[in-house]
Amino acid sequence: MRNLLPLFRPYWRVAVLAPVCMLLEVAMDLAQPALMARLIDQGLLRGDLHRIIGVGLWMVAAAFFGLAAGVGCNVLASIVSQNFGADLRQALFERVQTFSFRNLDTFSLGTLVTRMTNDVTQVQNLMQQLQQGLIRGPGLALGSIVMALILDRKLGIILLIAAPFVGVFLYVSLKVASPRFAKSQRALDHVNSTVQENLAGIRVIKAFARSAYAIARFEEANEAYTRAAMRAARIMVVNTPYMNLVLDLSIVSVIWFGGHLVWRGMLPLGNVVAGINYTTQVLTSLMMVSAMLVNASQAMASAHRIADVLRAEPDIHNLPDAVLPRRCQGRIAFRHVGFSYGDGHGRRVLDDVSFEVKPGQKLGIIGATGSGKSTIAHLLARLYDPTEGQVLLDGVDVRQLHLGWLRQHIGMVPQQALLFTGSIRDNIAFGRPGASQREIVEAARVAQAHEFITSFPHGYETVVGQRGVTLSGGQKQRIAIARALLVKPQILILDDSTSALDVATEARLLAALQQQFAGATVILIAQRISSVADCDVILVLADGRVAGFGTHAELLATCPVYQDIYASQTGQNPVESTLTGQTALREEAADLG
Repeated sequence: MRNLLPLFRPYWRVAVLAPVCMLLEVAMDLAQPALMARLIDQGLLRGDLHRIIGVGLWMVAAAFFGLAAGVGCNVLASIVSQNFGADLRQALFERVQTFSFRNLDTFSLGTLVTRMTNDVTQVQNLMQQLQQGLIRGPGLALGSIVMALILDRKLGIILLIAAPFVGVFLYVSLKVASPRFAKSQRALDHVNSTVQENLAGIRVIKAFARSAYAIARFEEANEAYTRAAMRAARIMVVNTPYMNLVLDLSIVSVIWFGGHLVWRGMLPLGNVVAGINYTTQVLTSLMMVSAMLVNASQAMASAHRIADVLRAEPDIHNLPDAVLPRRCQGRIAFRHVGFSYGDGHGRRVLDDVSFEVKPGQKLGIIGATGSGKSTIAHLLARLYDPTEGQVLLDGVDVRQLHLGWLRQHIGMVPQQALLFTGSIRDNIAFGRPGASQREIVEAARVAQAHEFITSFPHGYETVVGQRGVTLSGGQKQRIAIARALLVKPQILILDDSTSALDVATEARLLAALQQQFAGATVILIAQRISSVADCDVILVLADGRVAGFGTHAELLATCPVYQDIYASQTGQNPVESTLTGQTALREEAADLG
């Protein structure tokens, strides 16, 4: 909880007032049994109506004063806890926004959602309970014991004997509950992750008729959470009945012992009634403390999980002397780059990768699935840092560049075109909210999206569903490309982001890019030879290593991996294609001569 205290400091003045109000309510509650004893002994037993009315009015006044103090405490506690919870959620969200992909690999999407919602709610509820019960519970218990001792020492001793039974039980309960609640929260993480994964992939699940498998997976996660939650809930199952047992035995003891003293004339009847009330107050307040401590145990587990996120240091951040160049030329160089996911000691995704791209060139990257193509893009945009080697932009290591400047000059369209809930216009203008309608339309035209957008009844104001669910794959890709083009980047990365387009549409898009962004450096990651064949240079990757680097014709002649890809996609012999191309070039040269 200490890690969360800075978020509590802005509200400490209001938080102090809540216990003060609760202290006044406790004082009124403690006064009621004493006033009742006086009403019985000095009013009812003596038949003194004036005394009955006088003491009764004092009791009514104390009740209303206690009500006002209690309401004030609850209002103040709600103000503090709600604002604290909002700030905590905001701090978590802002922290996650600073995370690199490597940080996000550490925390799953499900656990982050759980920590921002359920865990924050647990801590927020504890904050409110502490303001309300931290004074009321212990204050009412100790005050009732003191008042009982003042009324009659023997009755007070009964309460002193009962209290340790409750205290020992509370201690044992907390020792058992804490690890169980932590395990329950981890199980809830797994449930949320399973739900999100299945909802995100529900179309795939239905397409492959795997609903039964998805249901079985969720059932397994749900049952594991239920078992963990039930183990934690067993503490509460035993808690309340045990407290009631101690309460009932204490009341019976007070009645038996007090009645014996009244019969012998050694104790006024009103004191016995007051003793019963104080006994009830002591035990109910201890029950309140018990529930609060059990909730505190659960909230502490949540607080530790929240603190884990807040303490996580983004492994990608600006250096104190980060470089802010005046302009970006677009010269890219990889120097002996190696990379592994996780802690850097896992499977090598890239191994000794070196190449260079000149400003304004179009680089194609091709290779089998898992060869490291997307990792090249991630390292250039500094979504990850290389495990070894250097990634240079205009001769400067990207780790030395200011992150804001770097990403401002790089437009990246990932493999999965993610759109946000809102209009098509808002999605295209996501990177430049202040862009004019003319600029948005121009970006859409280049991305070959304008035609299908204007075919919708509401055009650019058409609202797309969450993640762009109302659009086809090709439509989402073109809107995502338009979004990247609108920021006018000096380096444009298309990470297999034309895979859902037909060949003709892709050709028009690439031609428009060549015309409109002639000075920009373009990196085109693709699976199809036809997509990269016209690039100035092509990088061929195989198992994370450079298998070839050159033009389409050069690779057909010298790179076996590229030749295999070409043959598998076109059905032609790459050597014959190379010879044919060379013959055509010689004939063209002869004609010119």
